[in-house]
Amino acid sequence: MQDFSQRLQNTIARPVQVSGFGLFGGIDVTLEFCPADPDHGIVFERVDLNSSVRIPALIEYVVPKPRCTVIAHQEASVSVIEHVMAALAGLQIDNCLIRLNAPEPPGCDGSSLAFVESLLKAGIVSQDSPRKCFVVDQTLMVTEVENIGIGAQPPKTSEYEIGFILDYGDGPIGRQSFQTQITPELFERELASCRTFVLESEVKTLQANGIGKRATPQNVLVFSDQGLIENSLRFPNECARHKALDCLGDFALLGCRLAGRFIATQSGHRTNHAIIRKIREQMIQSNAPATIPLPTSCFTPPSQHRAAS
Repeated sequence: MQDFSQRLQNTIARPVQVSGFGLFGGIDVTLEFCPADPDHGIVFERVDLNSSVRIPALIEYVVPKPRCTVIAHQEASVSVIEHVMAALAGLQIDNCLIRLNAPEPPGCDGSSLAFVESLLKAGIVSQDSPRKCFVVDQTLMVTEVENIGIGAQPPKTSEYEIGFILDYGDGPIGRQSFQTQITPELFERELASCRTFVLESEVKTLQANGIGKRATPQNVLVFSDQGLIENSLRFPNECARHKALDCLGDFALLGCRLAGRFIATQSGHRTNHAIIRKIREQMIQSNAPATIPLPTSCFTPPSQHRAAS
């Protein structure tokens, strides 16, 4: 395994924007990726509020919401950040300020592809500070119920691996699995374009609860009992790949690079967050450097968090 402790932090060379609408709330939004100094980390900024609020993309700022990852600070929240976070983690970008004028990033096609293309267009540059990385050194497990959980193990042949096992029984999604090393090249080729999915039987309930107001079978993979509706798969196991993409984005909430092997079975965002909290506990117990330090102005104790739109 390579000595990744000596690698440098990365940011982007110039600002770049992505526009669209949120797949959950349906609100028009422009998101801007901005370069950031070494040790800044990933921070979201809500510029549409009366007083712009910055929210560090860290597990301490996660608030519980169904079917997505939400972070909150003071009067602001940002929902559905997992695909943005996956793009940054997959491309190994450590420092970035993400400014947006709505409570949710653009959903685009339901994958990380548009964010990846924009970040590559902006250019990725190394910085004069070493990258912080935490190596998983013992087996950890989070189990919600039978057959739903995530295991983390120390790395072996590669620095960072994620696998996902998905089981939808005998329906069109069926049983799928996917496993990959996490490098920029493999991320771009194998994960970035994999889209979110939903069962047709869930759509009416979700929309009645205000989720997916502008979603269509063109920007979300919708499966009926007969199969995929008005779309085609990019990979035979695209659903399992997308779940691995979600894991990558959620695991980035640790705030530093990870080295370890992760296998998830039927997990969702809540389970993803739980394993990262366990790893954070392990970091504290081992006196390892916690996360990339953030400016004091960004930080508020978790007890003061509250969600808002």
